[in-house]
Amino acid sequence: MITQKDIDIFWEEFQKETNKEKREESWVMAPIPDVVNHPIHYTSHPSGVEAIQITEHMSFLMGNAMKYLWRADLKNGVEDLRKAIFYIEREIENRTKNNK
Repeated sequence: MITQKDIDIFWEEFQKETNKEKREESWVMAPIPDVVNHPIHYTSHPSGVEAIQITEHMSFLMGNAMKYLWRADLKNGVEDLRKAIFYIEREIENRTKNNK
């Protein structure tokens, strides 16, 4: 004979399995970020422009400085600002040497 307790246990297990399937399904449906070609810290600018679209038109040092400024609020904060300063100082140093 099936008791109310048996029904309750069955119902509880059924809900667990149903919720598990929904979680697995939503996980499968979620887009996987492209951390190599389009990392979020370079693609989330409100303009929709990616950092590489700007920096590829610059010298290496200027492009790196811009890259670190671009991502500072989304990745490493002050560390990225210091890296940008490093590249800017190198650019100034190079330009100063070349103008003497």
